[in-house]
Amino acid sequence: MSIMQLKHYVYTNTRVLKGGEFLNMEKIENPADTLSAAEIKRVKGLGCLRDKRYTDVFNVRVITKNGKITAAEQHIIAHAAEKFGSGEITMTSRLTLEIQGVHYSNIEELIAYLNENGLITGGTGPLVRPVVSCKGTTCQYGLIDTFGLSEKIHNKFYLGYHDVKLPHKFKIAVGGCPNNCVKPDLNDLGIIGQRVPHLDSEKCRGCKKCQIEINCPIKAARLENGKLVIGAECNHCGRCRGKCPFGAISEYTNGYKVYIGGRWGKKYANGRPLERIFTSEDEVMEVTERAILFFRDEGISGERFADTIKRLGFEYVQGKLLNNNIDETSILNKPIKGGAASL
Repeated sequence: MSIMQLKHYVYTNTRVLKGGEFLNMEKIENPADTLSAAEIKRVKGLGCLRDKRYTDVFNVRVITKNGKITAAEQHIIAHAAEKFGSGEITMTSRLTLEIQGVHYSNIEELIAYLNENGLITGGTGPLVRPVVSCKGTTCQYGLIDTFGLSEKIHNKFYLGYHDVKLPHKFKIAVGGCPNNCVKPDLNDLGIIGQRVPHLDSEKCRGCKKCQIEINCPIKAARLENGKLVIGAECNHCGRCRGKCPFGAISEYTNGYKVYIGGRWGKKYANGRPLERIFTSEDEVMEVTERAILFFRDEGISGERFADTIKRLGFEYVQGKLLNNNIDETSILNKPIKGGAASL
């Protein structure tokens, strides 16, 4: 750690001993810098999380578009870290960035500087949280445009619902294929790209070295009684595409599988997939909105979506999301108390 960084963290009387890098550090705490719990909570709502080692130093969370930032934005964030913070930047598990070591007195000026350059802070509280996306748009295994879809979700539900309190935080992840790199099934709502094969048994010739069977990574495809069968364990990864020279599988349904009720952390739950494979981004956007509104309407303050589903039953929740009308206006006007701090 440099002398500049040490002084930034309120270490005074700092000296480098002759002939070495040994430091004599004395930290002076100023009682006047002690902040109230209410003020710490307020700035946390702005995306500023207090560093537990200090009374008035915060790490400020800068929102990205699902992990994507431009080179110009990187320069802005780097300059902000040097000017208002310790000069260090860390990354979060939800693909946001945190400017480290920002003194309380610098918070407002830092946020104003970021806003002037098109960047925002946040990512805390009982709200829709920043969306996580894998690189399915460019990855060889990607089946959907994860960049495009996740940006739509970011704009409509992270930005558009930013003032909509929920019973607890609500996390969304978009995965390009069943490799599950960003673990969509461990989010409150997760989306996974799908390529559902349609088997034409009439075209199957029962080859001794079936290329579909050989190329299936989870061995869901196999020959039985001289004919190809696709087991129920098929995860619709699409790796069999173009492998059969006789066209036994040449037709596919491209779509999206949606999981609800996943979570990780102190409590763990695997999300369960809705029974439908959605075939358009518009359908995915609609069911995502219905899930958020349902959670706001029927969730209890302090419980995660997984707990709501467990309490009410998966079939009931699925029916509400797929079939029932949801009164958006009345739900959004309903007063609720968010409970993100209770767990």
